[in-house]
Formats: sequence, C-alpha cells, structure tokens
Amino acid sequence: MRYRMLGRTGLRVSEAFLGTMTFGEDWGWGAPVEECRKILTAYAEAGGNVIDTANRYTEGASERIVGELLGADRDHFVVATKYTLTMDGTDPNASGNHRKNLVRSLEASLERLRTDHVDVLWVHIWDPHTPIEETMRALDDVVRAGKALYVGISDAPAWVVAQANTIAAFRGRTPFAAIQVPYSLVKRDIERELLPMADAFGLSVAAWSPLAGGVLSGRFTRGAAAPRTSRGVEVPAHELAVARTLDAVADELGAGSAQVALAWTRAGNPRIHPIIGVRDAAQLTDNLAALRLSLPEDALARLNEASAIDLGFPSEFSAATTDFVYGPVGRRVDGRRP
Repeated sequence: MRYRMLGRTGLRVSEAFLGTMTFGEDWGWGAPVEECRKILTAYAEAGGNVIDTANRYTEGASERIVGELLGADRDHFVVATKYTLTMDGTDPNASGNHRKNLVRSLEASLERLRTDHVDVLWVHIWDPHTPIEETMRALDDVVRAGKALYVGISDAPAWVVAQANTIAAFRGRTPFAAIQVPYSLVKRDIERELLPMADAFGLSVAAWSPLAGGVLSGRFTRGAAAPRTSRGVEVPAHELAVARTLDAVADELGAGSAQVALAWTRAGNPRIHPIIGVRDAAQLTDNLAALRLSLPEDALARLNEASAIDLGFPSEFSAATTDFVYGPVGRRVDGRRP
C-alpha cells in the first residue's frame, strides 16, 4: 500500500480506504464483530490506514465496532466519520448541517468510537436549509477545539464545495480537504463538474460504491444471480453491457472483474481513493489485489469507450469551439492543469 496526501494537507492516507457500512448486523446484511475484526486486520496488514464510518451506519453499530476493534491501536489509523443524517426522526434538529446537530452528532460519535477526536469529519450530504457559512464556521470551531483534525464533504454539488472553500480561504477557516462521491465505470457523472472542481481546489476524492453495488464484480454477469440489486431493483441493460466488457478485459488480463473495476477508478486521477466495503476478509484480500494491477492503455480505452458519458454543457461546447476562440495558434499552446 502506498500513501498520498489528503488534499492540500500533510496527512498521509492510504491508496484505498476501508468502508465500514458493512460493520454490524443491524441492517440485516452486514458482518458480525469477529468477521469485522478479520477484515480490519487484513486491511491493516496490507498497509491501509483510513477507516471510513458514519454515525448512521448500522444505526451506530459500525462506530461502536470500529472503536472496539481499534482499541490501543487507534492512533495508528486515520479515523473518519460523518454527521448530517438523523438518529432521531422525531426531532427536527437531529439532522442537517447546522451547528446544533454537528455538536450533538460528533459528541455521540466520539463516545461510540471511544476516542477524544476524529481525524476526518465528513459532512455526510448537502443540506440546502443550512447556510454554508454556518457549517464552515461550526466545522472550524470543532477543529480548533481538537475534536476533529480535518474536514471533508460528501454528496454535494460542485458549486457548494467551491463556495465553501472560497469562504474558508477568505475568512481564515478550515477548508474541506476532500470530497466523497460515487464513482465507477457505470457512474461517471462526477467527471462533468465535481472532478474538475476537485482538481482546481486540490481536493482528494474518496470514491464510494466503486463496484456499483456488485454490478462490476461479475455477480450478475458471470454467475446465476438474477440481475437485481439487493433492494430488488433491476440492473439497467447499459450497466450489464459495461459489466460484460469489464469481464472480457479482466479475463484477458488474468484478473478478477472487481480488481479491474477498482484499478480503473485509480487509473485516471491520482487523487481518487476507492472506498472498499466488504462483508468478509477474503473479499477484501481479493479487492486489494487491484492496487497492484496496472491497466494497459488499450484496456483503459475499451473500458472508457464502453462506459462513456456525455459531459454536456459547458465542457463539450468549450471543446468544440477551441479553434473559434483561440485561432489556429491555440493548437500550439501547451495548456496547464490546475
């Protein structure tokens, strides 16, 4: 396992994060404590150091299990949790990104995690009812209090993140160091706005559901499983077509479909860290093999073509009008990345 900096901070984080939504059986499909111990041990032995959880995962059981398993080794890991989601549906202030819910949620998370601080606190989802100025000030306060060391935001529009970090820059507050978003061969829409924004602001990208709920694992294309998700939703034909192209590429490379899918998420952008969530240690070991897999250019081209999306306006319009805007000499100008 190699390490990168989290955003523009000096925090070293491993190439792949361990997702713990599967820790605990409270939702009826997760892993028991002893299997969680095996998963965490296998991840740590591979060099992984980022544990990603949330207050709502398995109704708090995930945080409790993580806290129990880390024990005296807690400081060896980058412990990340989230707030926003309600833990009490009868209380209108028990959800959202406002200061009251942040303080309440974080204190409860620290107790479940058995620690006095988290290394990364994520805003779990954009709350359009709370001014982003309030959220950034409240987050800065918990950082200054030492209860969180870094902050990030999950599942939010690019313009919200850009606005938040601009406010932080001008007011001397803690900026977001990373975003957490869905990204896979069948879910590439973050390439339109969120990934360019992350590049511009130097943000790390934690990619959740990199296997698209099992669609890219071979589960529906190699076995006898009906093409329906765990929620009973039929897998779209386009996604199955992408998965079959993935299977063919994987067979040619002598690798598993899941390994190639995970390797793809990392191939195009060094800022991207796939979040690997599993139900047993054997599955984790198989998935981690993706970190040693380098995809040939022709394999990448086939996968990109099979899963291509329309970038839409303004990206496509900008590309189509290059000569009109810059003239013939524009083709001889070497551009720069943010």
